[in-house]
Amino acid sequence: MSETVFLKLGGSLITDKTQRETARLDVLARLAGEIAQARAERPALRLLVGHGSGSFGHFAGREYGTRGGIVAGAEARSWYGYAATGAAAARLNRLVTDAMLAAGLPAVAFQPSASAACEAGELRRLAWEPIAQALGAGLLPIVYGDVALDSRQGCTIISTEQIFAYLARHLAPARILLAGVVDGVFDSDPLRQPAARRLPRLRAADVLAGAAEPALGGSHGVDVTGGMASKVREMAALAAEMPGLVVQFLSGEPAGQVRRALLEPAAEIGTRLAA
Repeated sequence: MSETVFLKLGGSLITDKTQRETARLDVLARLAGEIAQARAERPALRLLVGHGSGSFGHFAGREYGTRGGIVAGAEARSWYGYAATGAAAARLNRLVTDAMLAAGLPAVAFQPSASAACEAGELRRLAWEPIAQALGAGLLPIVYGDVALDSRQGCTIISTEQIFAYLARHLAPARILLAGVVDGVFDSDPLRQPAARRLPRLRAADVLAGAAEPALGGSHGVDVTGGMASKVREMAALAAEMPGLVVQFLSGEPAGQVRRALLEPAAEIGTRLAA
């Protein structure tokens, strides 16, 4: 029986977010191998991979303020920043796609900015039909956090979570896996607070009502799309809308954990968020 799964490889996982345009190529190669193993063991698995921009797009995006749109009086610089940020994100995507191909995966990159249309930072349209066709053909589509044109503010940056949320409404995944450097959602930053407590389960209603707000911290390193708090709220809204969906926040650092998460839907790894 086929199952559609979305897997995000976080920017903090595949890059060093504290160093500009620094990819963790060894980690990328290992993760590509784990994805290849999972697909070999479950041929019916329909997998869409997304990745963050990490120290590629986020550094450029912060420098030019691209997420906030075109700055009045500085239009030329703002539009250059839009182009530079998109180019940086695409450079990382090339590395990710090449790593998947080297692992024997039929990876095909889909550039979100080529078809994305936004309004005040919200993603309104994206060409999803070619991605659906690629999934049906057994390919491995890859999307990523990217720049986008915006009808109100000129331009913006769309996160992988925004793209996943839009595509989920058309492609109906059973699960969304978000792999980063920490093993789930914690009540404080575990990279800085050794006593941080992991939250094994979150209810979408609690997150949306603000009951889980103390647990939602920021991001380690540079992140112009809002960090962990934004990611959890985006996924909570989606889970509330799609009650059968399970979202899992996990670490991709331990060898084999991404493969296990792909193959074992019930595995108690990281933090599970559902309606």
